[in-house]
Amino acid sequence: MMHEHSRKPRICFVAHNAFGALASVDTGHIGGIEWQTSMMARWFAARGYPVSMITWDEGQEDGVEIDGVRVLKMCRKDAGIKGLRFFWPKWTSLVAAMQRANADIYYYNCGDLGLGQVVMWCRRHARKSVYSVASDPDCDPELPVLKKLRERVLYKYGLHHVDSVVVQTRRQQQMLREGFGIDSTMISMPCEVPCKNGDVGRETTQEESMHVLWVGRISKEKRFEWLLDVAEQCSQIIFDVVGASNSDSEYARVLTKRAAGITNVRMHGRVPYGEMASYYQRCRVLCCTSAYEGFPNTFLEAWSHGLPIVSSFDPDNLIDECDLGVVAKDVLGLANGIKSLLNSQQHWRKASSAAKQYYLANHTPDACLPRFEHLFLQVAGYQP
Repeated sequence: MMHEHSRKPRICFVAHNAFGALASVDTGHIGGIEWQTSMMARWFAARGYPVSMITWDEGQEDGVEIDGVRVLKMCRKDAGIKGLRFFWPKWTSLVAAMQRANADIYYYNCGDLGLGQVVMWCRRHARKSVYSVASDPDCDPELPVLKKLRERVLYKYGLHHVDSVVVQTRRQQQMLREGFGIDSTMISMPCEVPCKNGDVGRETTQEESMHVLWVGRISKEKRFEWLLDVAEQCSQIIFDVVGASNSDSEYARVLTKRAAGITNVRMHGRVPYGEMASYYQRCRVLCCTSAYEGFPNTFLEAWSHGLPIVSSFDPDNLIDECDLGVVAKDVLGLANGIKSLLNSQQHWRKASSAAKQYYLANHTPDACLPRFEHLFLQVAGYQP
């Protein structure tokens, strides 16, 4: 660890799928975690911290520097022989990359077995580790998303031995305390505005005013079928769908085929992050149909553009309590919520203004990341 407090601690972000977000290339898997982690890495690098990031081998040169962040690669995600690849080359290449990073603090943001692998290496080499919870099921002692024994064992090991745990909501904090006996620090996650000219209250055409946006993976927990049911109940409203399945599945194939037959649903597939602003600006409402989430990055992006949210998921009851949109528990409620916002300019403007102000007060990088910086310095042994 560090013997010297005159320098800033070296920080390594272990983010297997984040190379695409950091390098602005399509690797087939980029979600909210990847965008947030790459943003955090750039923020710390810009402030003079030695920063590295560990990712899968996506064809990049090992050690390439992007925006001040040194990228160290593991093996390719599909490398190795089935049955053996878990140990070699996946785990071995992670260990080798962590060794090359030679950081003081290792940060991890996924609720999976990787947490245990990262924490185990840090404990053996007297380094510090920080884990940031991404989703509510990661705080549930039943661990409903982790199906394999080794996943559950390694995740629990990491959770109980990591130096600091960060959560996004009071609910996650309570779940960890009651389910695992673990204390955590609540810090809001940051979001960069995809475009600087998104204005609350901007004038829109009549056609634009009837657009609703849905962003996400086409996977079971996102309940894309609910969105299609809503669209069929709101035939005068256009539903713009951004996203695709991260892997081929019968669920995604069936629903994609169904969506093609609904005239007011427009499937746009994956969209580069730099082009997302045009979708937020074109639409008037973001719709979320998820069964569970953590604190979706899409919520932050929508609020940064002044879009209210109609959602089946409400983190810490924020949408309801702060008038940031409408919360509903079923398809009919979502459809009615969308109609109530789009059919009342006064209702929409009130929710839009509240959304923008909430984002500015709580989720800009400069509002959130100094708190992470304070935590990292504490974990590394500084006395800020």
